[in-house]
Amino acid sequence: MHKTENPASTLLTQLLRARGPGGQEDEVRAICLESLTPLCDEAWVDQAGNVVGLIKGKHSDAEPAGAVKVMAHMDEIAMVVKRVEADGTLRVTALGGANPVNFGVCPVDILGDTRILPGVLSFGSMHATSNTAQGADVLSGDVHWNDVHVITRCTAQALGEHGIRPGSRVVLSRHWREPFQVGDAIAAHFLDDRAPIAAVLHTAQLLASRREALARDVYLVFTTLEEECNAGAMYAASTLPGDTTIAVEVGPVMQEYGTRLAVDPIINTGDQKGYYTRAVVNDLAAAAERCGYSPQYALLVDFASDASAVMSNGTCARAGCLAIPTENTHGYELILDGAVQACAATLAEYLAA
Repeated sequence: MHKTENPASTLLTQLLRARGPGGQEDEVRAICLESLTPLCDEAWVDQAGNVVGLIKGKHSDAEPAGAVKVMAHMDEIAMVVKRVEADGTLRVTALGGANPVNFGVCPVDILGDTRILPGVLSFGSMHATSNTAQGADVLSGDVHWNDVHVITRCTAQALGEHGIRPGSRVVLSRHWREPFQVGDAIAAHFLDDRAPIAAVLHTAQLLASRREALARDVYLVFTTLEEECNAGAMYAASTLPGDTTIAVEVGPVMQEYGTRLAVDPIINTGDQKGYYTRAVVNDLAAAAERCGYSPQYALLVDFASDASAVMSNGTCARAGCLAIPTENTHGYELILDGAVQACAATLAEYLAA
């Protein structure tokens, strides 16, 4: 007898395989739009590149200000070409909150204008000595972007012909994007923010059977450029109706924050861009409890989200953040089986309350 594949797991795997550096999230965008369209009354891509789906509340004359915007971001931490050396080596720097240690020495895909080329992110030989600056940094484990290069085995001229230049994105190769099962958990690069995307899509499915309880319009927004500057969220917040924004995120599992690896959602009470609206925090926690979960309150000081960004710049009156507990955030991340579903159930309960 063949094991039946879990549709939620299949979707998450598709999202993890898709490449989505900030400003070039095309592969992720296509999956989001295809998955969202049959679940919503309307779905579209806006001028900023966000994918937006509208699920209408039962009252067609409901106040537009009462609408809720739910945001999960499409982009991943990545690299961007800073300089092309004469020998075809690429010098890169961070795109989003990335450090070399987040990737290690690994295969990469170089996204040219006309072709995607393979490369290897390199820290140089591990047999270097402290006689060179790069060698000293590698030996001490304190590797910086100026210690890093990408080996292409192409000439600078050939790279130029393929549209690889300063500003080109460099991402972790599909070779290293497959999810990995670890007991009762799944591990992968870029669960931030692919797991929350999967949770929001599952939320849309759950709301299909609760439309009569949905008193307000819900906009599901998959945003661009969150890791860099929250540009997509700011555009959506300024152009879509609704005074409340909920970010769905990964939440760091750390003793510092008192969070634990569990299916129980993290309710973010505040981060580096401000404190979330108390009433929204309480309502999200109550929704989790009604679903049978024990909400984890956390003040995530070294963190930010689309929701805190739009609240801090005044384009949103009320904000909250619901997060999936995640080990190794911005690294090789790990979440428990069932955590995506728990997040979705909590969000659907909040929206339909």
